[in-house]
Amino acid sequence: QVQLVESGGGLVQAGGSLRLSCAASGRPISSYAMGWFRRAPGKERRLVAAISWSGGNTYYTNSVKGRFTISRDNAKTVFLQMNGLKPEDTGVYYCNAKRVVPPNTYDYWGQGTQVTVSS
Repeated sequence: QVQLVESGGGLVQAGGSLRLSCAASGRPISSYAMGWFRRAPGKERRLVAAISWSGGNTYYTNSVKGRFTISRDNAKTVFLQMNGLKPEDTGVYYCNAKRVVPPNTYDYWGQGTQVTVSS
């Protein structure tokens, strides 16, 4: 089992920055791919950024490329540095840990942290 706790959300003006953290406990997350998802108001939860278990590969959805950076210290914490925030970045941000060991998939979620960007 992996427990994930997000922190670092808050209210910020457009153009500002926030740094989200996802702290893991239980099993180490060093063998898990990690992702940050966003649930915008009235919309489905969508992947914003992801990082491979080694940290060597990253993915960003187009709308955040060049503004957000995902990183990990591998064993316990994943970060999302968010710069140049826009009102459309508003939402609840969730941390996800995923590992596939066929035929099993191990998928864990945090409780989410609210990010609100005012115009």
